[in-house]
Amino acid sequence: MLHPMKAIFSAPAALLLLSACTAPGTGPREAVPQVAGWRSVATEGDRGRLRDWRSVWIKALARARGAGQGQAIAAEGALLEPDAALDGAAPPPGDYRCRTIKIGAKSEGLLDYIAYPAFKCRIGAGESGRDFAKLSGSQRPIGRLFPENARRMIFLGTLQLGDEQGTLRYGHDAERAMAGILERVGERRWRLVFPSPHYESLLDVIELIPEG
Repeated sequence: MLHPMKAIFSAPAALLLLSACTAPGTGPREAVPQVAGWRSVATEGDRGRLRDWRSVWIKALARARGAGQGQAIAAEGALLEPDAALDGAAPPPGDYRCRTIKIGAKSEGLLDYIAYPAFKCRIGAGESGRDFAKLSGSQRPIGRLFPENARRMIFLGTLQLGDEQGTLRYGHDAERAMAGILERVGERRWRLVFPSPHYESLLDVIELIPEG
């Protein structure tokens, strides 16, 4: 059986759908329309994922600890603590060094904890607020950051795959829709957390450290 991500690459129908639903531009702001708040555009599924973020987080950590990854989790400190958010959620615009940690396998045969090497990502800013884009790799979240409160921003976006150049509009493909929570957890440390992502894990955490 094909892995879900590989299946997306191999289906000609998916390529036709992508060409029909991509925005004319290629940046994160083409992924999500400019609206006053995230609730007016979020899909029902993404609303549910964001609503259940804490219970999913606790479940993912328990599964990883049960697999013998307690020491690795503890070494990350505030990054993986559910209630570690600090005031000043909005990160400054610029380039960041980012890395992804996947916690809690969704199915047998997958690891319950895996930390990937660092990659480059970018926080952009303009009149409509902040946006986020992962700039390298085969799976690249891209979209907008919406203010929620002093300790939290909400990310809505889509997933670019492989060598895709266009930006898939949010909501056109439920399997590509992404919803996350961005928080500051240190002096120069942020995290973008995806509860119940569509693939592989129960929880994905992207650490963001400003470059320079």
